[in-house]
Amino acid sequence: MSQSDPIADALTIIRNGIQAGKNEVNFKHSKIKEGVCQVLKKEGYITRVDVLDTKPAKTIKVGLKYSDNGESVIHNIQRISKPGIRTYKGGSELKEVLGGFGIAIVSTNKGILSDRDCREMNIGGEVLCEVR
Repeated sequence: MSQSDPIADALTIIRNGIQAGKNEVNFKHSKIKEGVCQVLKKEGYITRVDVLDTKPAKTIKVGLKYSDNGESVIHNIQRISKPGIRTYKGGSELKEVLGGFGIAIVSTNKGILSDRDCREMNIGGEVLCEVR
């Protein structure tokens, strides 16, 4: 696991947990990863986000969400802005993902928000990832 992009590592852990059919996954805590998980919970892609005060460092426990037939709610989750190539968009430049069926998670000066919230407030920022 590389430590040059911890957000991508967390997204990969979620992706691998879905492929393995797990109910929950754990990864190391950071405020930005917690913000991304809170947006995923708010938008209905995961069931819960718990911050555990473990030693030597905090961890985040994420409950993965599946439909009634066992299919994952998250079909694709990918990192957009990477350490080598940062991607910034203004509020008017943020387009809907899959015609509104997906979301983009954006880091703004108001915190970590979904693209819907950013368009509503007309603020932009760094596009962290897209979820479909």
